[in-house]
Formats: sequence, C-alpha cells, structure tokens
Amino acid sequence: MSVIRSISSQIVPIHPQGMPFIGAFALASLVLFWFWSPLGWIGTILTMWCAYFFRDPPRVTPVRDGLVVSPADGRVSLVVNAVPPRELDLGDRPLPRISVFMSVFDCHVNRAPAGGRVERIVYKAGSFLNADLDKASEENERNAVVIATPNGRVGVVQIAGLVARRILCFVREGEPIGVGDRFGMIRFGSRLDIYLPDGARPLVAEGQTAIAGETVLADLRGGEGPRNFKVG
Repeated sequence: MSVIRSISSQIVPIHPQGMPFIGAFALASLVLFWFWSPLGWIGTILTMWCAYFFRDPPRVTPVRDGLVVSPADGRVSLVVNAVPPRELDLGDRPLPRISVFMSVFDCHVNRAPAGGRVERIVYKAGSFLNADLDKASEENERNAVVIATPNGRVGVVQIAGLVARRILCFVREGEPIGVGDRFGMIRFGSRLDIYLPDGARPLVAEGQTAIAGETVLADLRGGEGPRNFKVG
C-alpha cells in the first residue's frame, strides 16, 4: 500500500476543464493508429502534452495579511507603472503593474493574488496579439477582476495571447476569495497583469520565474513579518 500511495502522490492532478480536450486527443490517436501507426504515436504524444498542459498541481501559499502572490506560472515580463484599463475602475493615475507571461509549457490555472472580496469582473473582447507585447494590455481580449482587500484594491487581468482563444473565470462578483484560490484559466498561452495599490513596491524583477500561488510579488503592509502557509 505504501508503494501505491507513493506513486499516487507523484501523479499531478488534471483540471476538469482539460478532460474533454484530453479525451478528444486520445480518441483521435486511436483512429490514427488504425490508419497508420506513426500517426497514432504522434497523436499519443500530443495527448500527453495536452494532459501536461491542463495539470493542476497543489501549491503552498503564504497567507500573511498584505502579501500579493503571483496569479500565474511563467516569466515576469514587465514591472512598470501604468494606467490601469478603464474597466478596472482603479482611477486614471499610473499604478504599479506586474505582468506574468505564460508560455504553452506553463501551468495555466490562475490563482487569486490576494484574499478579499471579488468586487468587479469585466470581460472585454479584443485582438489576439502576442501577449508579451505591452500594448496587449489594452488591445487583446481580456477579463478583469478587482479584489477588495483590507490593504487596498488589487486588479488582475487575464489577457489572451496569439493562440489563446478562451478565457475562463470561475468566480462571481461579491464572492469572498482567499489568496491562492483558483479563480480562472486561459487556453493556450497568455499573460496576466497585476495592478497594485498606489505606493506598493514590487518585490520581483523582470525575467524572474513566478509560480502561481507561491511567488510573493508585493507586500502591501510595507514590511516583512512572519508568514503562514497553506496547501491547496
């Protein structure tokens, strides 16, 4: 039994949103095997990649009041001051903004950067430019979420990329949300922008690798103190 538990603990969970895609790839692979086995093996590899893309591993999230964590796996592509999109209703002054770019090889389950109440959710249709470009913040398809926290309002924007064609949001306005909770997903390859309250200081640099629900992006309390953690 201990061997079985050890093996099962190494299996990364798959998000339910990925099951239809994995099933479709697997079925197509079986059909391709019937026609020509090399095509079937290609389909099998694509099926394995699809399962890898929709992985949903548990994360250990720091839960001390004031901490803002990364909502996505990927590379910190921009750390700038920028005027937030109008739909966020965060004012017309530049705010600290951290952008995390997700490649097709990153886990695409998005997690709440801070705990509080979901104050606002606004979806905007748009283009599908390279999500790594700065103008993608204003021109691409996106879904904006504002979280009211005890330390100010935090905005997080899911931005579609070149091959992303579906933004998913699992929360509703008015709901409570905990830091690190799963709140959405983007298929396939995209970016998230995090807008911090005025005066907040980012604790990450461009080029740094971020882990959703774990990497601390900022401390809204302005100081480092003891941290607790949760797994989920």
